[in-house]
Amino acid sequence: MEHVGNWGNDDTTFDDAYFLGGRPWEAQQRYHDEAAIFQIDKVRTPTHMVAGADDIRVAVLEDYLLEHALYSLGIPNALLIFPGEGHSLAKNPWHGKIKVREELKWLQKYGGVPTGN
Repeated sequence: MEHVGNWGNDDTTFDDAYFLGGRPWEAQQRYHDEAAIFQIDKVRTPTHMVAGADDIRVAVLEDYLLEHALYSLGIPNALLIFPGEGHSLAKNPWHGKIKVREELKWLQKYGGVPTGN
């Protein structure tokens, strides 16, 4: 499902079609079989996600889909979306600082990083 959305929304649709054996209507089963959403019930790892609201490489819709799926499974997760940003978060330097700060907090909580007393 997310591959179909990605094929229709990103700026490099040729790679999806190449790796998945065609456009969505030409390789329906492959798009289904390779879609992470249909395997999401195997995930147990707390997940921190970061996205740019204006990302044309990976549509923010995919982040919302993952967040909703993890939430519905009771997997700890956090989604941080930066307005006006694309894939590289290069428009506002503060966004990079916030991203790193939040990732470090997440790792302290779930990744075994010492708190530095």
